[in-house]
Amino acid sequence: MVVETAAPGPLLVRGTPAPARVAAPRRLPAAVRPAVWLPTLVAVGVVGAAWQLVAAGNPYVLPDLRDVGTALVDDPLLFVTNAWATLQIALLGLLYGFVAAFVLAVLVSESALLRRAIMPLASVLNVTPVVALAPGLVVAFGFGLAPKIIVTAIITFFPVLANVSTGLRSVPLPVLDVFRTLRASRLEVLARLRVPSAMPYTLAALRVTLPLSVVGAVVAEFVAAGSSSGLGTMIKTSAANSQLPQMYAAVTCLALLGVLMLAVIALLERRLLFWHESQQRPRG
Repeated sequence: MVVETAAPGPLLVRGTPAPARVAAPRRLPAAVRPAVWLPTLVAVGVVGAAWQLVAAGNPYVLPDLRDVGTALVDDPLLFVTNAWATLQIALLGLLYGFVAAFVLAVLVSESALLRRAIMPLASVLNVTPVVALAPGLVVAFGFGLAPKIIVTAIITFFPVLANVSTGLRSVPLPVLDVFRTLRASRLEVLARLRVPSAMPYTLAALRVTLPLSVVGAVVAEFVAAGSSSGLGTMIKTSAANSQLPQMYAAVTCLALLGVLMLAVIALLERRLLFWHESQQRPRG
C-alpha cells in the first residue's frame, strides 16, 4: 500500500476510489436574502410608524404619509418636471466642478510650488459659506441657470480636488521606481500610473459629490431665485403656502434622486474597480 500526500488535499490511498465531490449549495443573490433587506424594511417601518404618531398629534409639523403619497400620485408629471430641472443644475454644476477640480489636482500633484500656493486658497473656499456668495453671483450673472450652476460647482469642487490630489500622490513607491528605472516621462507616469492609481479616490469623491450636487442645486434654487421650476423652488413655494404634503413629496423626490445617484456610482465602482480590494467580498 502506498500513501500519497497530494498537498493540499487529504491523504489518498492508492487503489481506493476517490470520494465524490459534494457540490457547494448555490447562494441566493444578496438582494433577495432576508438578512439583507429585512433590517432595512424594519427600520423603514419603525420610522414610518413614528412619523404617523407625530403627524396624528401635530398635523402642522408633519403631514399624514397618506397625504404625501396622494400628492405624489395626483400629479406625478409635476414632480418629474421639477426633478428634471433640479437634476440638470446638479449634473451641470458637478460636471464643471469635477473637471476644474481634476485639472487642478493634476497640476498640484505635479508641482509642490503650485500645491503650496493653491491648496490653502482652496481650503478657504471650502469653508466659505456658498450661500453668502449667491447674491453676488446673481448680480454678476442674472437670474438664469448660471448662478445656480456656479453655486453647485463650488460646493462639489473641494471634495474632488482633495480626493483626486491625494490619490495622484498615493502611488506605491516600488512601482514608481520601476517607471523611473524604465526612464518613463512625467506624462507617461501620470497617464499610466498616477491616474489609474487615483481611480478609487476619484470614485470615492464622486460618491460624496453626486448627492452633494443635488443639495447644491436645491440651495442654489433657494438663494438664487428667478425660475419657477425645480424641486428647491417647489419646496420653498409649498412651505410659504403651508402645503406640507406637497413640500414633503418634493423632499421625497430629492431623496430618491440621491439614492439613484448612489446606485449609479456603486455600479461604476463594481465595473471599474473590480480589481481593487474594496470590491472584494469576503467569503461566508
